[in-house]
Amino acid sequence: MDTKFDFGPQKDDRIVYIRAVDRAELPVELQKQIEGDTPLYAVHRPDGERLALVQGRRLAFALAREHDFAPVTVH
Repeated sequence: MDTKFDFGPQKDDRIVYIRAVDRAELPVELQKQIEGDTPLYAVHRPDGERLALVQGRRLAFALAREHDFAPVTVH
């Protein structure tokens, strides 16, 4: 029982954070491009870099998973 097992590469660098975004936080130019009243969600790296801005929470999670990220909700 003392045999070491290689679990493969760690996936800590693949975590992204999903959070709701208030449209008022966005630049005016971007606000003009947004259609509809669907809530906006951002996908962020742990260092805060925004990777994506999408309409809808489900889409944010699906997008993250599609690109092999592990999404986590931020409140």
